[in-house]
Order: sequence, then structure tokens, then C-alpha cells
Amino acid sequence: MAETNDIKPLDGMRVLELGTFLAGPYTCTQLGEFGAEVIKVEMPKVGDPTRRYGLATDAGASVVWLSEARNKKSITLDLRTGEGAEIALELARTCDVVVENFQPGTLEKWGLGWDSFKKVNQRLVMVRISGFGQTGPYRDRPGFGRVGNAFGGLSYLAGYPDRPPVTPGSATIADYLAGIHGTIGAMMALKSVEKTGEGQVVDIGLYEPIFRILDELAPSYDLTGFVRGRVGPRSVNAAPHSHFETGDGRWLGIACTSDKIFARLATLVGEPKVANDGKWGTYPQRKADLEALEAWVTNWTKSMSRDEVISACEGAQVPCGPIYAIDEIFEDPQYAARENIKRVEDPRLGSLAVPNVVPKLTQTPGEIKWLGQDLGQSNNEIFGGLLGLSEERLAELRDKNVI
Repeated sequence: MAETNDIKPLDGMRVLELGTFLAGPYTCTQLGEFGAEVIKVEMPKVGDPTRRYGLATDAGASVVWLSEARNKKSITLDLRTGEGAEIALELARTCDVVVENFQPGTLEKWGLGWDSFKKVNQRLVMVRISGFGQTGPYRDRPGFGRVGNAFGGLSYLAGYPDRPPVTPGSATIADYLAGIHGTIGAMMALKSVEKTGEGQVVDIGLYEPIFRILDELAPSYDLTGFVRGRVGPRSVNAAPHSHFETGDGRWLGIACTSDKIFARLATLVGEPKVANDGKWGTYPQRKADLEALEAWVTNWTKSMSRDEVISACEGAQVPCGPIYAIDEIFEDPQYAARENIKRVEDPRLGSLAVPNVVPKLTQTPGEIKWLGQDLGQSNNEIFGGLLGLSEERLAELRDKNVI
């Protein structure tokens, strides 16, 4: 009997990835980490643009490609040709999920829309991620993560009130969130297939996961007409809830999300009288005197090093954490204990450190089996092995640049 940890939740699932760049492919990355066989389709001789996006390596592809194309089998296939489209449909017959993130109408133009896929496989689930979704007046607009962040409402909130909106950490947040929702949608749709025998489309616009995570923004506006703007590192619903400099020139975040937590901080600072029945005992009192409150906290944090402040807050049960740069992440013992960074051996590079699998499953964990493959590395396995195409047929398709 196999050990539990040798079992992968998605063993036996096959996924056909038709997407490029990040959103759709990230859905497939997650499915592949938990055991699904992911067949990634790329343009012959060209490949996914992600291969050339970001820091280049001696492996002939970027670090983005090596990390995000993990566990995938790369095949080359020109979907724009009739023969290429036919082969894609043959592959779809054997698959549980197809994932794409072209502009709406693109696959239909090539004879590869949902109707075509459903005709060959009634149980198929199709995940479609695009800038604005498959419907609506903006469906034909191109979209990337930056546009998703902007249209979804996040970029408007990022930065300081007297300055232009900034990138909210990364322009790719929308891509990754859409990819995560693609994974959730695929799994829910597959569960539905078990009950109905019918597949369906999972339709996601890049901006939609961004809009969904903006906590009370929509209902608050609906009730009050309040348009939240940029507030820098502060929170609009709690105080002190911001970033503070420490005596060694570093930064950390302190989150007093309730009057009770603020009372702990006040005791820690040595001025418990300002909490409870004091001048800052309630959030409205603290909000009304925010500049003085934050100056008071900063005066305390600057009296110690960052590590000392964090230690003191930990002892008093005040939520506090360092604002890390990537070098500090690599050095942190919590990241090490949780194995959040995985060093993967690769014959082209020796090894490469990449973000590890999320989430952690205690009995059937995901894994990284290999980094992004060379272009077309799995052509013989998929076209010859899975579809049974002869060497003569493969040679003919290569001569035509179909594969």
C-alpha cells in the first residue's frame, strides 16, 4: 500500500494549457503541483513569451518561466492552422480541463471555442481568463495584470493622497489572483461533472478577483456614497494600523485592530492611561487624533531596533511584523521552517530557489517535480505516446511548422 504522502490529490487528471504569460498558466501550475498532468501548448520555434520575460538564465529561459512552468510538459503546436486545431481537439478528448487566456473570440476564430471542445468531450471543463471576461461591452479589450489592478479598484487605493496612484506591490497581483480563482473554479466545476456528467465554462475577468478582495469598499459606498482614496500605509478602519520606522532605520507593521489590542500597546509603551477611558481609548478618538497617535507610536518604535520592537510586541500580544526585502526572506527562520522556498535541482542550472507549493496539505502534499521544460521537450511523449502519431506523421507536421 502506498504511503499517504506518495498520493497526489489530482493524480489521473489531465489538463491542456493553451494560455500564455501568467493568469491561465498559473491555474495550471497549481493543478500540476498537486498531481495533474499538465500539457502546455506553445507556438513552434517561438514558445510562450514568458520564456523571455524577466531575468534570463543559462537554461535559455527566464527565471519566471522556470518557476511558473514547473511540472508542465511542453509541446509545440500552431493552433492557428487547421491541423493544429484538430490535434488540440484530439488532445482535449483525453483531458479533464482546458485552460486558456486569449482575448475573447480568438479561439473561436481558430475553430477552438467552447462549442468545439464540448462536442468532442461532454465532461470537459474549460477555464477562460481574459481581461474583462467573455461578456459585457469591454469583452474585446486586451488586458494585463496592471489593467486588472487598475480597473478592479486596487491601484486607486495604492499610494499617498497627495501623489499619483502607484503599483500595488506588483503588477501581476491580478494575474495570480485570477489564476487562483481559475483553480477554484475548475475544481468546483469538476465536482459538478461528477454529479451531472456535463462540463462547463469557468469565466474570469482579470479585474474581478481584485474587486472581490476590496473588503467593504462596495457596500460602504452604496450605503454612504463615501469614495475611499489613497491613505498611504494606514487603514481606514483601525488605528494605529500602519508602518513605523525603528531605531536601526528599518520598518515594521503594527496592527491594532481593536480597542483591546491598543490597550496592550499602550501598556507596552508605558502609558496605559491613554487607553480604555483615556484620550485614545476608542477607535473614533484615535482616528480623530491620528497624527499625534502615530507620532507617539513612532517615538516608541524609534527607541529600539526592529528586532527589539517585534520581541516586545510578541510578548504583549500586539500584532507586529517586519517589512521584509527578499534578502531578509531568504534568511528568516520561519520561511526555512515552513519550507516556503524550495531549491529545485535542474540539469541546466544546477539548482534554482523558487517559491514552494501553497497550500500545504498534511497528508497529500503538492510537489515540484521539475522546472519549466525546454520548448517542445515533451512532443514525442504526447504526440507519439498519447495520441499515437507515427514518426512519419510527426515529421510531416514538423515540416509544415504545425509542431
